[in-house]
Amino acid sequence: MKKLVKMLVSSAIIASMAFVATACNGGSTATTTTAAPTNGETASTDAPAPAGDELIKVGIINNDPNESGYRTANDRDMKATFTKENGYEASFFYSLKNEEQIAAAQKFIQDEVDYLLISAAGTSGWDGVLEQAQKAGIKVILFDRTIDADESLYEASIVSDMAKEGSQAVEWLASQNLEEYKVVHIQGVMGSAAQIGRSGALNDKVAAEANWSIVTQQTAEWSEETAQQIVQSVIDSGEKFNVIYAENDNMAKGAAAALDKANISHGVGKDVIIIGFDCNTWALEELLAGNWNYDGQCNPFQASYIDDIIKNGAKQKVVIMDEKGFDAKTITADDVAKYGI
Repeated sequence: MKKLVKMLVSSAIIASMAFVATACNGGSTATTTTAAPTNGETASTDAPAPAGDELIKVGIINNDPNESGYRTANDRDMKATFTKENGYEASFFYSLKNEEQIAAAQKFIQDEVDYLLISAAGTSGWDGVLEQAQKAGIKVILFDRTIDADESLYEASIVSDMAKEGSQAVEWLASQNLEEYKVVHIQGVMGSAAQIGRSGALNDKVAAEANWSIVTQQTAEWSEETAQQIVQSVIDSGEKFNVIYAENDNMAKGAAAALDKANISHGVGKDVIIIGFDCNTWALEELLAGNWNYDGQCNPFQASYIDDIIKNGAKQKVVIMDEKGFDAKTITADDVAKYGI
C-alpha cells in the first residue's frame, strides 16, 4: 500500500530530482563508507542485519559535521545509533543550505525511506516537502532544531530550546552589573534556529536597556576564522567594547585569538567578557582556566530519543533537551569531564 501511495505522488516531486543531482554536489549513492562525510553522502555500517528482522530505512538530513564540535558530536551520535546492528538502514545527507536539504528530503521520499530525520539548516520553506512525505506514508522526526511548520506534519521534535539558551546567557551577563555593556555580537548562520534563539535574547535586552549597545553585529556562519576577522576589524576601528557574545564556541575562540593578537585581556576580572555556546571540552577548559567567562550548553545527544520514538512510538510531540549554562567562577573539573563534548 505504501508503495502504491508513493507512486501517486512521485510525479509531483520528479522535477525536484534533477535539482538534487546538482544541489547535492554530486553526492554518492554508495551504501557503505568509512570516509569523512560530505554533502550527499550515504552511509551505513558493515555489520550484519539482525536475523529475521526487516531493516528500518531512514534518511538523515543534517548540517555539515565540520560546522562545529557540537555538530561533530551530534553526527557521531546519530551514526552510532542508526546502524544495521540496531535494525536500521541509514542514509546521510549534509548541507548548511536549506534548499539543498529540502531537495535531499525529496530524494529520500522518492527512495521510499520509512522515516525522515531532519536537522534543518533554516526554519522556513519545509511545508511542501513535509506534506509530500506525509502523503507517501513517511514519518518525519525533527532533531536539534525547530522549523516553521504545522505540528501535524511531523511525528515529533527533539530539540534544544535555543531561545532559552540565549536568555540564560543574557541573564548571566546582566548579573555581572557592568556600568555599560558594549557588545561585539558574532552571529551564526542567519535564519537557523540557533541564531534566531541566541540573537533574540540579546537584541531584546539591548532594546530595553539604555546602558546596553551593540558595537557590531555580524554573522561569521559558525567560522572561527571569520569571527577572528570580525573582531580584528572592530579593534582596528578603535571602537571600544567589553563583551564578546559569540553564538558558538568556535567563533568565541576566533574572537579570543584576535584579542590575544592585540594584547587585550579577556576572561575573569579582565577587560573583555567572552561568551560562547555548545560546551566543547576545550571551551569548558577555557572557562576553568579563567580565559572565558560563560558557555551555554547545547546538548547534541538526541539519537537515543529518536530511536525510542521509532521503536516505541512518540509519547509527546516535543522533547526539549536539558541544558545548562556554565560560569567560569563556579565551573569544576568534574563539570568539564561530565558535560564537555
